[in-house]
This record gives sequence, structure tokens and C-alpha cells, in this order.
Amino acid sequence: MDTEGTYDARGTGADRVPRPAGPPPAAPPPPAYAPDPRRPPAGDAGVGEWLRTPRPVREPGVWRYGHTPRPPEKPEGVSDRSLLVGVLISVLSGLLLWSLWRNGYIPYRLVPLKLFTPGDWWYAGTFGGPRTIEGADALTVYEAVLFGLLVYGCGRLGNWSEIFRRHVAGRGQPFLALATAAAGALAEFLVWKDAVPVVRPVLILVAAVAGGEIYQSQAVVNVLYTLIAVAVLWPFARLGHWRALLATRLGKGAATEPRVPAGPPAAPTPDQWPELRAAGLTDAADALTAEVRTGRMNDVDVARLRHAWTVGTGHPERLAALTEAVLRAGGAAALHPSGARDLPRRTARHDLLTGQVRLGGCADDPRNPYARRGSGIAMEPALLGTSLLAVGPPGAGKTARLVRPVVESLALQALAGRAAVLAVGGAGGELGPDDAFDVVVRIGDPASVHDFDLYGGTTDPDEAASVLAEGLAGDVTHLDSRRAATVLAQLLGPYRAVHGHFPGVPELRELLDGDLAATGALREALGAGGHHAMLRELEARTRQKGGAGDPGPVLADRIALLDRPAFAPFFATGEDARPFSLRSLEHLPLRVRIDLPERAHAEASRLLTRLVLAQFTAIAAARTDRSLFACLVLDDATHTVTPETVRGIRRLRSVNAGALLTLRTVDDVPEGLHTALLGAVGCCMVFSGVTTWDGKRFAEVWGKEWVETREVAQHAVFADQPFTRALHGLRKLVTGKAVTRDAVTVRRVERERWSASELAYQLPAGHAVLSLTTVDGEHAPPLLVELGG
Repeated sequence: MDTEGTYDARGTGADRVPRPAGPPPAAPPPPAYAPDPRRPPAGDAGVGEWLRTPRPVREPGVWRYGHTPRPPEKPEGVSDRSLLVGVLISVLSGLLLWSLWRNGYIPYRLVPLKLFTPGDWWYAGTFGGPRTIEGADALTVYEAVLFGLLVYGCGRLGNWSEIFRRHVAGRGQPFLALATAAAGALAEFLVWKDAVPVVRPVLILVAAVAGGEIYQSQAVVNVLYTLIAVAVLWPFARLGHWRALLATRLGKGAATEPRVPAGPPAAPTPDQWPELRAAGLTDAADALTAEVRTGRMNDVDVARLRHAWTVGTGHPERLAALTEAVLRAGGAAALHPSGARDLPRRTARHDLLTGQVRLGGCADDPRNPYARRGSGIAMEPALLGTSLLAVGPPGAGKTARLVRPVVESLALQALAGRAAVLAVGGAGGELGPDDAFDVVVRIGDPASVHDFDLYGGTTDPDEAASVLAEGLAGDVTHLDSRRAATVLAQLLGPYRAVHGHFPGVPELRELLDGDLAATGALREALGAGGHHAMLRELEARTRQKGGAGDPGPVLADRIALLDRPAFAPFFATGEDARPFSLRSLEHLPLRVRIDLPERAHAEASRLLTRLVLAQFTAIAAARTDRSLFACLVLDDATHTVTPETVRGIRRLRSVNAGALLTLRTVDDVPEGLHTALLGAVGCCMVFSGVTTWDGKRFAEVWGKEWVETREVAQHAVFADQPFTRALHGLRKLVTGKAVTRDAVTVRRVERERWSASELAYQLPAGHAVLSLTTVDGEHAPPLLVELGG
């Protein structure tokens, strides 16, 4: 990548970045602030592991780096108390039924058995018992089968499986193995004490199949006893995962796994640059793989080279030059024009493969969708392309927790050649250190290296007049911006025709004031130069001066805000002036910061902010090369939004550009633009501490949703019987409450996602509510975000 004008002299052209005059260096050395390029990306993982970390495609705003989906929501289960009561009742019921069975209190209990066995085994009558040994054996087996059915039924009735999963299996090993071992020992004890009918029925069935003579061998009997003991313990071993625990303890887990036959070689991992290998550039891929594994590359290098590869795939000559540069310089190939490979320091977590910066996490709150609770929240160009409006009082964290991370992310992407960022804020360095930017314009500071071009680098008087009119008088409600643009065009065109450049601030103020000497000199120069068309423009302006509704005086008063001694070195025009032009953002991945004198010159700062916003929307919409994502960040957009800039913000999403605006309150925008502004931006963010008036506007933007409500009404229970009334009276005497019953009504109603009162009074400090929209139209509902979480 060549210098692309980065090291040229300060100029106004759109194809160069203004710098102090001097010859460009032959090979730009890394700046003194440059960090170690081997520094790993955010977190403790190296670049190789960072590349291999999965980034699943999720909903808008989800921090994709290493994201793990949340397990499906479980329905509300039975309480522990109800589970224990159910187990106790089922056990007591089972013991009662078994006692009644064994003592013969259940009528007709032998009728099913007698239907399938010979009649001579039983005494006559319904209650007749076994008369032969065969009948007694059949009864023993019959009771064992009924006992198993009784245990199964009580287990289902008492929900034993749920209490086992919740209080035994849920506690993990080794508690699970110990609990099941104790239960197995108890079962063995009950079986061999004949409290549970298992041994005798098994012996009877074996004798019926193999004959009674089999028991003449003591070895056979011992085998049978062993099999019975193992069969009793087997279910408990399965439930307790004894085999897995034993294998883990003995270190034989790997030996028990079946051998997998050798398959084809695995596909190259992301840190092996598979896209280059697929294109046949094996040497370049090997060189970059070695750079990654030896730690000589960082995440910015990876993102920059991937972007350069993507751009070069359509241009074979660029691809050949890139391959040669990679083989020669490794991870330092295709550097940013500044020569920087990273920012001096980072304050947020970034993932340059996805272009995301993490702002915080979704709070574990019922108002957030279940799947989003606990997940990270991130911003990226796909979201910033729809523009973001953030509202919150001073001290809510707009700059530190939103603006600074976003500017930092865009600056990193600019180093990767994928974005251009323009950050505008007050003096003080809250948007980042000077070393993190290519151009720093400090308006009002004599030590500033760069000036600012009031005309946006254009040479068309009408275009310059239109943008300048928005900056000067776009917030004046009674003034038509088109008339103001016409007045400025009637002066800018003639002046440029004579002098070859637009007027500076003092000259423009004189012309707007109608100074006779300045106007006369311009008229004579136009006549002498033969500029008859421009002379007619000047004469038209002279005739309209002082008429009803003339915007000239208003424009003169506004331009006078910039005609101050503090701004004397700035806004100059002519051959000696080299102001910075926003047109440099059209095709260069620049990092630009403009510092405004908000404290000493508040009105002038607001005027300049309006002008920057108007210039940015006009330039972004008119650029032909839209491969770079261009973003404007206004740390304070108070009194800067105009009807024309709202329309310009709405057009940004279709030209790969976006804007981030912060306000202390929505009332800092003219009331007639509230609806238009909130409709023009795709992302809205409300910080804690807003008023109910602001909350009402965002509640209307976010709309309503259908929710299910439960209404519980208590009704008194009136008893008719004397005994029931006595019981109710006793209960009221003991508890102090009348006997009631609950009537539950479930309804589906439409309610606001976030009400004005909730936004004003229920947002905790350090939290915000954020709604997102991508440039493709995908939406995310308003989420409660814990900033920095």
C-alpha cells in the first residue's frame, strides 16, 4: 500500500491528507508510541487461538466471539417442598397397600391368578388359598410381580425421578456415586432379608425352567445368588455412572474409547490461512502461518491482510503485489498509510474479524428475552450503518462507555483498511489520545497543526453554499435554508470567479453585511474580468439586500461567531492556506478527530458541529467509492440537527456510512424534528437518568407487545354444614385469616415494551436500554444492557 498522499504537504485536495510541509520519508518508521506488534488481541489468548475461536452467526448485537448459546428455557418445575411431600405420600401409600395385600384385606386379590393356573392348585371359593406346593410357588411369583408394579406406580405418582435429578444427579460426582451406592446397599439388605420379594421368586422360576434337581449343586446356588446380587446393584450402577467415575479415577478413560479409523487430513484451520491455500498461494500462506505462530502478528495485522486479500481477488495485479509484499515483510505487509499496526492503548474488547466492539452484557432481567440474558452486547458497522442516537444526562457514561469504545473500534478498522472515522467532541482528549488519530484538528488552539475547511473541499459554489447554509442557519426555524443557500451562492460564486478560491471568514462577513467597499471592489473585478454571469449574481444580491425576509443579516451574525481573534489562524483560504477537508474521507481509511472549544465558544462550537454534520452527510452520499465504511461520531449533538441533516442521516445506510449522535435530552433537538430524527436512526440507546418526557418518546418508538398476564382473585368460602363451619372457624382462630380460594384469570394484553416511568425510574446506574437495527432490516428488541459487564 503506497502512502496515498499521507505524507504530502498540507493540501485541500480530496486525494491527500494534510500534513506539515516537508518531504515524505522513504520508509515511514513506526511511531514512537507504536506498541509491540506481537501483543495478542484483547484477552489472554494468542492470535492463533483468537483466530480459531468460533464466531457463530447470531441475532443483531450479540458479541459473537466465543459465544455459547444459552440452554433452552426450562418450564417452571414443582417446588422442592411439593416434591418431598409427594415422595412421602407415595411411599406411605405404597406401604399401606402392600400391608393390606399381605394381610389379605384386599378382596378378590387372587382371582386374576386363579384364571391362569389349574384349579386343583387352590381351595374352593373366592378367598381360597393355595392347596398345593405349585399354588404356593405361583402365589410367590404373583406377589413379586405385583410388588414391582406397585413400586413403579408409586415412583411415577411421587415423581421420584425428578427429585433424583434435582437433588442427587444435579450435585454431580462423587456425591452421585456415593448416594447410589448407599441406595444399592440398602436394596441388597432388603432383598436378602426377604423384605423385598426377589430371591424366592427367582429361585422358583429357575426351578420351573431347569428343574428342582439343579439346586443339588452348591456351586449353581452360589452362581444364582451372585447373579441376583449383581442384578440388584446394576440399576444403581447405571444411575450413579460408576463405570465412568472408575475410569476417570484410574486414568483409563482414553483406553476405553474405541479407535477411530484414520480419515482424510483435516482442513486447514483459520490460523493457517485456508483462503490463500485454496487460491494456490501456498508460500504466502506458510509465511503468514509462521508469523502467527511465532507471535509477530496481532489482530490488526490479520484483519488488514484479510481485507487486502479480499480487495485483491478482483485485481490480479494487486494480488501479485500483495503476495510479494507478504513474502518480503510478513505481517507488516500492506501497512496503513500512517505505518501504525495498532493503537497506543485499548479501553474495550474488540474482535476485528467481525468488526465488533463489546459494550457490555444483557442483564439477567425478565424484560430481556430469555435467549439474550447474559450474552454480550456489541456494536459493528452493520448496526452503525443505520445510525445510533444515544440520550442520557451528563455523567451517565455516554462518552466513556459508548462513544470512546466505538471510536476506538473504528480506528482499529481504519488501520485494517476497512473504515474511516471522524470523531467530533470537546477539547480534552476524551475520544482518545492524539497518537490514535492521523489528523487532529484543534479549532481555537494556536498549536493545532491542521485547519478546517468551511467549504468541505468543494469547488462548486452552489454545493458549498448549500452545506454552509446548514451550518450557519440550519437551526433557525423561521429561516428557509434554501434562501440562505441562494444568498451565499450569490456571493461565493462571484468571489471565487475573481480570486480563484472562496472567501475567508472576514471577507465573507463583509460581503454578508453589505460593506460598500468590499462589494464595490468585487463588482469592479468582475467587470474587468468579463464575468458577466457572476456580476448579475452579485447585482441580484445587492437588490435583495435589506428586503423583507432577507437572510443576509442572520448569516452575517452567525459568521461573526467565527470572526473572532481565537479563530484568526483558522478557516483561511487561498494559496497559503492548507485546511483539512472532509473529502479526504471519501477513499482513505483515515482516523480524524476535531476538538471544539465548547467552554469558551459554545455557540461557535455548535455552528461548527452543524457544519461538520452537513458536510459529512453530503460527502458520504456523493462519493463513488463506497468500499470504506465512513462513520461520523458526535459526542454532543446539542442544537446541531436540522431538517436537511435528518434527511441526510436517513440516506447514510444506503451508502455504507453511518453516524453516532449523543444528546443530553431529546429537547436539545427542535420539537418539530423529534419524530423525524427518531425515525431516521435505526438504533436507539437510553441511559439511566432520563426524564419521563424523554422516556415517553422512546416508549412510542419501541411500540407495544403482547404479554400474558395472570390475575389472582381471592373469594371467601362459605360452608353449609355445621362440621365444616366449625373447621373453618377453628382454622381462622389459628391462622387469623378467613378461608378463601384463589380464582386465576389468564389474559393476553398489549403493553409497552418499556414505559416512560420504567425508563425514568427503573434503570439502574450503569445500565441502558438499547434497540438495534441492521442495514439489512433485521431488528433486535430493546434490551436492558449492563454497560461494561
